[in-house]
Amino acid sequence: MSLDEATVARIARLARIAVPEAELAPLADELSHILEWIEQLNEVDTADVPPMTSVVAMRLAWREDQVTDGGRPEDILGNAPERQGDYFVVPKVVE
Repeated sequence: MSLDEATVARIARLARIAVPEAELAPLADELSHILEWIEQLNEVDTADVPPMTSVVAMRLAWREDQVTDGGRPEDILGNAPERQGDYFVVPKVVE
């Protein structure tokens, strides 16, 4: 697929990218080469290739969900500008 300067200018406008007029021609050539490479990838037959999430076969470690307070209230509240007991003090937002 070959892109011309007008198409590259339109793509740049849609992407909200400022591309100077002098850079349109080299950018059109570069984008055309990228699209040709993608077209080559589309020619590869992947019908018998199963979908995968990793190239290494692995299983995720499962654990029971447990609700905790983190066990470190002093570390967590240590950065609070103001606190009351084990709670953050924040300004009232809703009247």
